Amino acid sequence: MLRLPSPLVDSNWLNENLHAPELVILDASVAPVVPGYESLNSEASFVAIPGARRFDYDTRICKQDSSLPHMMPEQELFEEEVRKLGINSNSVIVVYDDVGIYASPRAWWMLRAMGHEQVAVLDGGLRAWIDAGLATSDSLETEFPLGDFQAQYAAESFCDFSVVLSALDDPACAILDARSSGRFYGTAPEPRPGIRGGHMPNAQNLPFPELLDGGRMKPVAQLEKIFDELVDGSDRRLITSCGSGLTACILTFAAYLAGHRKLSVYDGSWIEWGAPSKLPVVTD
Repeated sequence: MLRLPSPLVDSNWLNENLHAPELVILDASVAPVVPGYESLNSEASFVAIPGARRFDYDTRICKQDSSLPHMMPEQELFEEEVRKLGINSNSVIVVYDDVGIYASPRAWWMLRAMGHEQVAVLDGGLRAWIDAGLATSDSLETEFPLGDFQAQYAAESFCDFSVVLSALDDPACAILDARSSGRFYGTAPEPRPGIRGGHMPNAQNLPFPELLDGGRMKPVAQLEKIFDELVDGSDRRLITSCGSGLTACILTFAAYLAGHRKLSVYDGSWIEWGAPSKLPVVTD
């Protein structure tokens, strides 16, 4: 039976197990809004890892009645959509995106939050696969039998603004913001109109690129050092945030690799907190 060696796998491992019956490959690509990050695919050109299926958390596997983007859906909708992808309870899932490591950690965290432990992120994503000279396809798989995936939602995996508000002065919690330092301190504009600049009181800035090296995750020892210095090696609950709950999951993924297990993603993130409201914002 196929088992993952780690929550992070490389292209060689994936290629060696490409035809394993339990394997499911998911393309979770989302067009980046962060300057300096670009999708490999476009309307004019598309490539995929052979057998990959589209994990669309922008329009399908998300709350359908929310004004906020790609919010974590209720358990029933998640289970229904994932079954449509042919995913079973015994599936071994590898998620990638076409930037490198950008959107795939959110898909990883969503699946883990719904109780599926055999899921990993492809280190370096589609670009690393292509750089390794491995075979590609010009389309995604769209036909597969209905899966038997059973969701068991761990509600603490995602949190809302009320949880974050109560955590601001809680020494048992640390709030980590994945946005750039300019956005964090309010000196650079937000990419979405009408959103305030700055950050939550007592939040700490950890721009997600600091966890990456050439589109791949930094070695675990380096990640451990980063988090030990940031949160004093404590056993605090780490709440991650970003612009819209996407790159926050890179922080969550890195923290998981570094050994942290008390993890939660603020789903609404700055697009919710920074909107005109009474939620506190500081710039120092």
